[in-house]
Amino acid sequence: MRVDRTIEAEQDKELQSIGSAIVKSTINRYRGRTVVLTTKHGKERSVARPFRSAMGVTVKVAVDIDTDTLGTFTGEIARVGTPREVAISKARLGLSFTGEKLGLASEGSFGPHPQIPWLAVDHELLVFVDQELGIEISESVVTDKTNFGHCRAQHANDLDEFIQSSLFPSHALIVRPNEGIKPGFLFKGIVDKHALSSAVALCSSASDDRLALVGTDMRAHMNPTRRRVIRQVAIKLVRRLCTGCPACGAPGWGQTGTEIGLPCSTCGEPTEMVNRELLGCASCHYSAAQPRSDGQRLADEAQCPLCNP
Repeated sequence: MRVDRTIEAEQDKELQSIGSAIVKSTINRYRGRTVVLTTKHGKERSVARPFRSAMGVTVKVAVDIDTDTLGTFTGEIARVGTPREVAISKARLGLSFTGEKLGLASEGSFGPHPQIPWLAVDHELLVFVDQELGIEISESVVTDKTNFGHCRAQHANDLDEFIQSSLFPSHALIVRPNEGIKPGFLFKGIVDKHALSSAVALCSSASDDRLALVGTDMRAHMNPTRRRVIRQVAIKLVRRLCTGCPACGAPGWGQTGTEIGLPCSTCGEPTEMVNRELLGCASCHYSAAQPRSDGQRLADEAQCPLCNP
């Protein structure tokens, strides 16, 4: 809990910094406005405060919209399209229901790290849609700060190690049969040991291999760790929305991609590491490039295909 409070204190300090910078500028065109967040899983708990504190924007939840129709973590409904495409569709769905002009929506993806397969990562993306300007702006965070995982068990007594790593019961679990689709045998939002034991017993007995599949519930309202990451993305998006395009002044100037080719520190030849960051405007499509923001200008020879073939 102390670590959590430290993280939130650091994020609050960053929000204050953003807010102070905005007061001194004329970039924030959204102060006093309302933005609709399309969610059914309590993401407003992570998003509302950054927008209110730094930008003076009120976040309103689009109610009675079943965002699960666009895909579920548990796979009953497949997500069609990229996370950004789905988030934009979700945000526009909220706007169509409410008649508002500014929308927000997020998507999370969980799985193994692309370079370190045994390390789980959370890729969170938050999209802002401005129908008045006709722009869509997104920010994302990829982090290994996640409890994402699963295991197989026949009895709840087999889960002691997994329960600890998954941060149960402050973070909920999901239980289903390990093999074979069984209607009615999918239990979400489990936050107490009695319910967990009962679900494991039912699902293991219903499974073709007599095992239950127990996994972390990654829905935001059931996962405090994920909510903290969503708040981190919200802060990044707020900062971006308050950064104007150097060509047209429209909000949302920021990184759109990267360019590889960082020179080797030994031979000077380009490597596969990022060399420059590509920046762009969602309104006038002006673009520019800048050196890596982390200050690294040379790659270690271990990353060079010539020095270390």
